[in-house]
This record gives sequence, structure tokens and C-alpha cells, in this order.
Amino acid sequence: MKIRKNDQVKILSGKDRGKIGKVLRVTPKDGKAIVEGLNLAKKHSKPRRQGEKGQRVTVPVPIDVSNLMLVCPKCSKAARVGFKISEKNKYRICKKCQSEI
Repeated sequence: MKIRKNDQVKILSGKDRGKIGKVLRVTPKDGKAIVEGLNLAKKHSKPRRQGEKGQRVTVPVPIDVSNLMLVCPKCSKAARVGFKISEKNKYRICKKCQSEI
């Protein structure tokens, strides 16, 4: 998976199109990620104790990874991600500026 936790990403489609946020959690099995402060939905919660009121809470909802694009920390542009394999490890590179991410 090309997107990891703590990456800066740009949303490509949906109600938050064009906005940039930080990835909080990634689930590779489902191919989804949760972005901080974006793709929010209202969730209704029941009162837990007597006398307490129910409320509407805004919760970030997972978004498909195909609708996200990584923002390069060097050139600050949304770019495709490539991989380079050196002798010891494999790392991600920005396709625009060829720098290591």
C-alpha cells in the first residue's frame, strides 16, 4: 500500500475534494484510510445514564485509498508514488521530483 499513517494526502473525490489532511489510520485489508478532520459523518449516540441527553457526534469515516493522493513533503505537490529498491531496503519516491518520501 502506497499510503501510510502520518502521511499528508489530498482527497481526489467526494464532498471534501481538494482538501489536504493527515492520515490517522490505514486498513490495508479493506483498502481504506481515515484522514484527520475530513470525510466527517454525524453519528447519533443514545444516553447512557438516566438524565443524560443523547447527542450527535461528528466522526471521521474511512475513505477508499484510490480516492487519496500522497502530497510530497519536498515539493509540496500531490504526486504519484513509485518504489526504489536498494540493497537493504525498499522505499517510496515522488514521481514528480524523484525525492525519497
